[in-house]
Amino acid sequence: MLEVKDLAVAYGRVQAVKGISFSVEQGTIVSLLGTNGAGKTTTLRTISGLLRPTAGEILFEGKRIDTVPAHQIVTLGIAQSPEGRRLFPRMSVEDNLLLGAYTRKDTAGIREDLDRAYALFPVLGERRGQAAGLFSGGEQQMLAIARAMMSRPRLLMLDEPSMGLSPIMTTTIMNTIAELKATGTTILLVEQNAQAALALSDQGYVLEVGSITLADTGAALLEDDRVRRTYLGID
Repeated sequence: MLEVKDLAVAYGRVQAVKGISFSVEQGTIVSLLGTNGAGKTTTLRTISGLLRPTAGEILFEGKRIDTVPAHQIVTLGIAQSPEGRRLFPRMSVEDNLLLGAYTRKDTAGIREDLDRAYALFPVLGERRGQAAGLFSGGEQQMLAIARAMMSRPRLLMLDEPSMGLSPIMTTTIMNTIAELKATGTTILLVEQNAQAALALSDQGYVLEVGSITLADTGAALLEDDRVRRTYLGID
């Protein structure tokens, strides 16, 4: 579904991503792991069209998209739930969700997807008229994921969905990600909680200072000594 080929991205003279290549197969969960500054968020923002690469190619379903404007990439079937959630805190839950469907004109389908979001996250339905800024961190993360799903993406990119959440809420979010995969959504996951991410992932890639240093199945990376020492805190 997604092919990233020799991708390089720079901020001025600073090379944030250094010629990485990876792929995401339809119906799978793929994780990008790494410490802060490894290039994970930069990679997602480039796929979304918010940044332009200095080299390389990005193909979605066989079509090159690295020169396509961000709003058009959404209509092609890619949505991102960004790091930090980036909700509109003074707007209601439902209005935040409707913004996720701004490219769509099918009123009946949008209402159907609102109902689906409320079924997936009942707290959103119960408090749909409340301002998003009044929600807890975990509830805001639910809203951010649901907002991204409102564009009906075939590829959903999640950037640090467990950041700042309690262990219980992290488990809830990870279970939701597994449920989204089960309903047919392909997921590219950036996550510092390597244990949780790799347990879900069909494939994983480890980024270090803008380069991919390890690539394997999620299960294999969980058993890799380098991953266990660096990301799981296990000797």
